Amino acid sequence: MKHPHLAKRYWNQEPTALAKVFERAAQAENLINLSLGDPDFHTDSRVSQAALEDTLAGWTHYTDSLGIMELRQAIAREYRGWGVRYEPDDIMITVGACHGTWLALEAILDDGDEVIVPTPHFTPYPAQIRLARGIPVYLPVKESDGFQVDPVALEKVITHRTRAIIVNSPNNPTGACYSRQTLEKIGALALKHNFLIIADEVYGSFMYEQEFVPMAALPGLKKHVISLGSFSKDYTMTGWRIGFVAGFPELIQCMRDINEGVTFSAPAVSQRAALHALSLKDELQPVQRETYRQRMQAAYEHITAIPHMSVLPPQGSFYLFVNVKETGLTSEEVMQRILEETGVLVLPGSAFGETGEGYLRIACTVELPVLEEAFKRIAAMPLFQKSE
Repeated sequence: MKHPHLAKRYWNQEPTALAKVFERAAQAENLINLSLGDPDFHTDSRVSQAALEDTLAGWTHYTDSLGIMELRQAIAREYRGWGVRYEPDDIMITVGACHGTWLALEAILDDGDEVIVPTPHFTPYPAQIRLARGIPVYLPVKESDGFQVDPVALEKVITHRTRAIIVNSPNNPTGACYSRQTLEKIGALALKHNFLIIADEVYGSFMYEQEFVPMAALPGLKKHVISLGSFSKDYTMTGWRIGFVAGFPELIQCMRDINEGVTFSAPAVSQRAALHALSLKDELQPVQRETYRQRMQAAYEHITAIPHMSVLPPQGSFYLFVNVKETGLTSEEVMQRILEETGVLVLPGSAFGETGEGYLRIACTVELPVLEEAFKRIAAMPLFQKSE
């Protein structure tokens, strides 16, 4: 959009694929939305009620720019449970994990520095890297490898300008959970070539085949890891906009200084809500995890029964990355056909990078009966009938 009072660098900015999808969805009737990474659970009422009481008690002011001490202490205790010792001043509370990602990138990148992004990838990563004047370097991962990072391929894209790699496990959009062996090999390369690991672990509570272990807990890696966390998915608090970053003290201080010109601090009431949510972790998370496990398994069984669709067994997150290459259509064409013919909205894999072409991302963020209805509609489409 050209305008004399807009920066020229944004004149040719195109709407994202996601924005285009949502525009089309607004026109659909009887819509079943399997596109949103927003849990259908509401924030637990005890968390909301406690936060309301905190608001009435005066938690309506700025907090320390790193975040309230009690919350940082609680997060530090969480990491100690995994064998990682963070002090409260090694942790900064942010306005969601995306805010934390950008602050970390802004703190570590000089102009032209490179950040390796395994792809398909979470859509905002490249824009965040560019905003910090860095260059995203894409590392394709393959379905045939379980969407795991290949350490040999990784080492080939490392240069003298490599400053970091973003490791997102459990992964959005693929649902892959990197094996401990994969994480250790990535870590070994980070140590060998002296770059950082930005560990986006916001889906850590949604692992179905193995226990979650933060990258900072792997031997010798803590000083090379920037840990990103969020309350959005783990505690169904997307609208509270609250996350955190844990890392080495100099990084956190630099991020704090940068953020004093941005948001200064995260909202006080959201921080208090996060603190209350943490106190209910052992009660809330197992129920949510089991609910999503059942949904993911049901969706997997439906998908594997539909001709011209295939998918890997569920590992983590609440996304399935469905292969539709047998249709002979692009992922956007398949998405559009599904929307027009069934009223079911999914996301085209191309929204997550070039290597996402030929796939659809399905979010299991609706109740089982709704999920069953969605796949009933899709299975009836002419596009997904057996070839004669």
